[in-house]
Amino acid sequence: MQLLVLMVPVFFGFMGFAVDLGRLYMARNELKTAANAMALAAAQRLNGTEVAVERATAYAQIPIDATGGAATKYDFGGSTIGQTNGTLNSEGAVLSFYDASSAALGLEGSTGGEAGGSTARHVKVVMRGEAPTIFWRFLAIGQEGKINLVTQAVAGQSSPVCQACGLEPIAVQAVSVDDTTDFGFVVGTRYTLGYLCTGGPTPGALANTDSRVPYVMLNRFNESATFLADELTQLYRIGSQGLPPASDPAVYCMRVGADEPVWVNAAPIACNQNRVANQVSTFLCGLAARFDNSTVPAVCNAVNESDTVLGANPVDTDLVDVEDYTAYTGNNRRILTVPIVETASDSTMTVLGFRQFLLEPAANDTTINAADQNGRFAAVYLGSKVPVKQGRIDGCTQTAGPGKVVLHQ
Repeated sequence: MQLLVLMVPVFFGFMGFAVDLGRLYMARNELKTAANAMALAAAQRLNGTEVAVERATAYAQIPIDATGGAATKYDFGGSTIGQTNGTLNSEGAVLSFYDASSAALGLEGSTGGEAGGSTARHVKVVMRGEAPTIFWRFLAIGQEGKINLVTQAVAGQSSPVCQACGLEPIAVQAVSVDDTTDFGFVVGTRYTLGYLCTGGPTPGALANTDSRVPYVMLNRFNESATFLADELTQLYRIGSQGLPPASDPAVYCMRVGADEPVWVNAAPIACNQNRVANQVSTFLCGLAARFDNSTVPAVCNAVNESDTVLGANPVDTDLVDVEDYTAYTGNNRRILTVPIVETASDSTMTVLGFRQFLLEPAANDTTINAADQNGRFAAVYLGSKVPVKQGRIDGCTQTAGPGKVVLHQ
């Protein structure tokens, strides 16, 4: 009997290891999964604007929002995060934003610190909850019938990507190849991006822009597509949303150092003809749809399945002319991520890196002019503000450029 009495707490201890500890780790992993999802969702919205932190905080709640019944929960999926079920309680996640990953991770000797909307690039999510105990409640460790859990996740932009997917397939000519940070562009300056033409006279810049920079369309025509297979329809969709998700990286992604050919049917035309190929105008129609998707510009009336494209791509939520990018409040639909090349040409070009522009409406207008005879539109140079949709960071050496969202912890 004495031995039995002595063995009872040992028995319950071992049963606690078998049952309670397993349930504890399961609940903690579920909280960690929720924290990861919240951190990734928040980091996607850190675009360098004053409202970025506010937007990131709102988007972080989506993975744990129980309104639609699909929230990430814990403890066998029975406990909603941020609520109590009468026995177990979990607190709402605490989000902190930082300008450097080392600061978010709390590394010794790290530079930087907590950051506001225009400088935040990383987010830390701290999640707290409780796990129930059955056998351990007979021991001092779990007399309350539950154990507190704490977990955290850190996410943010990675180092510059070597391969980017979901971007715009237009090769923009560098102003200076000696400048490996901005390629000669000046952050905050408004440029005219005009389609390359041959000979002279060179078309001028649009009103209220600094200078004209030539670009060309890179060949991303998917000849094997069965959905939206027509060439002009594909260009319309690309203009309105960028390249589709990377189901085939050879078609939908681009890599630094790779050679890219010009779009076959969008080859530059002589400047004195004052016109561009239909393919270029169609791409501009897609850009215009980022401001207005209720109508198709007359120059693109012949595009097949245009209603399908427009229905799948809503307009930006900020349509005004933006002088200071930090004041932009949109959903990133107007942000263009493009490959930069040494010289735009009618043959093959080597990608030097990826940089970003904010698409602007034409002067005295609410959208861009898709019928511009020189394929021109206005855009403010941003540098590297927004994480790319998809990408890889291996295979090249880049000191500047946009990254992708990754989990640091």
